[in-house]
Amino acid sequence: MTLTEMRQILGTRGIQLTKSLGQNFLHDGNQLRRIVAAAELTKADKVLEIGPGLGPLTELLLAQAGEVLAVEMDRRLVEFLREHFNSKLKTQNSNLQLHHADALKFLRDEPRDWSDWKLVANLPYSVASPILVELAQAEHSPKLIVVTLQLEVARRLMAGADTDDYGVLTLLVQLRYQPREWFKIPATCFFPAPDVESACVTLERRAQPLLRRAQETVFTRLVKLAFSQRRKMMLKLLKQHWPVEKLAGAFAELKISPQERAEKLTLEQFARLTRLLNTSSET
Repeated sequence: MTLTEMRQILGTRGIQLTKSLGQNFLHDGNQLRRIVAAAELTKADKVLEIGPGLGPLTELLLAQAGEVLAVEMDRRLVEFLREHFNSKLKTQNSNLQLHHADALKFLRDEPRDWSDWKLVANLPYSVASPILVELAQAEHSPKLIVVTLQLEVARRLMAGADTDDYGVLTLLVQLRYQPREWFKIPATCFFPAPDVESACVTLERRAQPLLRRAQETVFTRLVKLAFSQRRKMMLKLLKQHWPVEKLAGAFAELKISPQERAEKLTLEQFARLTRLLNTSSET
């Protein structure tokens, strides 16, 4: 779908895109193909697409994947998609499902086993981070995530310890996923062009989890508390929840300085700290 075609469809239908919904549609064919290529799709794959918009990415996904579930919040766009993909939706063996729903609410209210699925989407920028955290913390999370989002968010997802971009989002997602690759997408590839830079990231689910499912709640609490005041010593912040003696022992065993700040600890250190603190009766 070219930019001219996109403008024509929106104009004919009187659809004005809403900035609050993060509606910046990717129209550049080369970038769309790069996204699909990063997902390494086969006909055995099932794909979740969030925010299909006018469906240019959906077209490519349908051509290469075995099944596509597209979730769109905007009723006007859902109506267009139903007309545009009418023949595919009506066939008995259709490989396309289209849901009119708020994606975040859909994920929370209708939990599914996504373990055999891939998320491939140009995520609405307004809800990209909570959607990724929701899926990363799901009991059965997707095996691969390939998403377009703000460059600022992409950098957080790919960040390592002791960098400015490293923080809560990094750790909540990387606990389950290993960052694989990413590439920038110019603003001119979108309509309307966003005020921020964009990037596509690829995240692969870890073959072996770093923590047991029951420990992940403790990990989340630990990370959020440790970064609640980024410039403060982590030990002081954690004392709000764990006994001082318990923390001192865990820090000593892991050779973490009592003066250390959260941004200095690696994901693996946070995971090991979680395992030690999880033995406390208070967790």
